[in-house]
Amino acid sequence: MVDADTAKTIVGIVGNVISFFLFLSPLPTIITIFKKKSVEGFKPDPYVATVLNCMMWILYGLPSVHPDSLLIITINGVGLAIEAIYVTVFIIYSPWPKRRKIIMAIIVELIFMAIMVFITLWELHTTKARSALVGILCVVFNIMMYASPLTVMKRVITTKSVKYMPFPLSLANFCNGCIWATYALLKFDPFVLIPNGLGAISGLVQLILYATFYGSTNWDEKPSEVELNGET
Repeated sequence: MVDADTAKTIVGIVGNVISFFLFLSPLPTIITIFKKKSVEGFKPDPYVATVLNCMMWILYGLPSVHPDSLLIITINGVGLAIEAIYVTVFIIYSPWPKRRKIIMAIIVELIFMAIMVFITLWELHTTKARSALVGILCVVFNIMMYASPLTVMKRVITTKSVKYMPFPLSLANFCNGCIWATYALLKFDPFVLIPNGLGAISGLVQLILYATFYGSTNWDEKPSEVELNGET
């Protein structure tokens, strides 16, 4: 009989693998942008949100904040590096109005993280208090990461086209939410369970939309001038 700690470690390792592929799943989109030298109708929102999400989970997993969370640190450290590359590609190939918004969002995220690190490590003096504060914020920002595709889902419903909602990302979101929700249930951690449970639901909705509108998608569709200028 496998004890809870061992089971949690096994599931956490599986979660790391699935999360790694989640972080890599937008790669075809990034390669397309790189080849065309244009972001076209692709949105940077999920990638910008994920940068903040990874930074928060790294802080949460520190031994001085939430002990025994090494697997959370490892995958989010890798994820942060990957997402930084994606955001850089969007900055390079976006028109100036969209580029400015991305840069401002990243600056705000970095300032926020500096403030959080100071408050957590210097103003709070117990792991219980630190993990509670950072954990609550992780829940909020993880939900934001999973909710960020809502702008894309709205467009899918409006245009009846899934061209700009990559299937690998939707599938990876669903699998990732499921495995980390399981991880949280093995040794109950509400801060991990809540956002990942919602993430699994978000991913499922995206998969349903993909199945619904795949047949009506015009894969040769060109983005409008408004979309190219980042005004959608």
